[in-house]
Amino acid sequence: MELKVTLKDPKKSDYFYEEAIKTLRTNIQFSSKQVKVVLLTSCYPNEGKSDIAFSLSLEMGKAGKRVLLMDADIRKSNFIKRYSVNQTIQGLSQYLSGQVERQWIIYQTNFPNVDMIFAGPLAPNPSELLSDPAFGELLEEKRKEYDYIFIDTPPIGNMIDAAIVAEKSDGAVMVIESEAVSYSVAQKSLSQLERSGCKILGAVLNKVDMKKDKYYSSYYGRYGDYYKHK
Repeated sequence: MELKVTLKDPKKSDYFYEEAIKTLRTNIQFSSKQVKVVLLTSCYPNEGKSDIAFSLSLEMGKAGKRVLLMDADIRKSNFIKRYSVNQTIQGLSQYLSGQVERQWIIYQTNFPNVDMIFAGPLAPNPSELLSDPAFGELLEEKRKEYDYIFIDTPPIGNMIDAAIVAEKSDGAVMVIESEAVSYSVAQKSLSQLERSGCKILGAVLNKVDMKKDKYYSSYYGRYGDYYKHK
């Protein structure tokens, strides 16, 4: 039996946003054929990582790649509300806690080539659940079925969850909100990811005010070779 879900994307069409997502997709595709499991995280909440994970998954699906989008933010997921899911969903927390089998948490979406695993109900011990061997087993099984697995994780600046997921991932993308994150905080977050042994693929400088050219140029230059995203 195949589970299905309908997602409604609330974002309005934006040429620059869409072009930035295409650039991110291309950079990931060219990073290495060994990179299949990619996590996305940020320093703080509300920097836009979930939107980027969703848009990147859709763009990769449009390119003909089979994609699994996994919401591993068991602490505070907003996917069901943001994308107007109107049906009962079983998710990752229920699988990792032994309540359901893995085949009952994978949903075919209404977007081409994109399947999804939702976070599931809030759990009191997210880091322990993500450390369970069942999570690694799930990833190992699904990496054989999908071209890419994109994992949305909680901000690494506040929780250890992203570092745990990073240990089982092939690469990581950091989402950094323009003018909201200091250089030292960004560096500390990147160092946490690096200590997990996960390859840093790059970062998305998000919510950039393109009218502030002078500031944008200096900020971009300071952080180095990052993907630009409006």
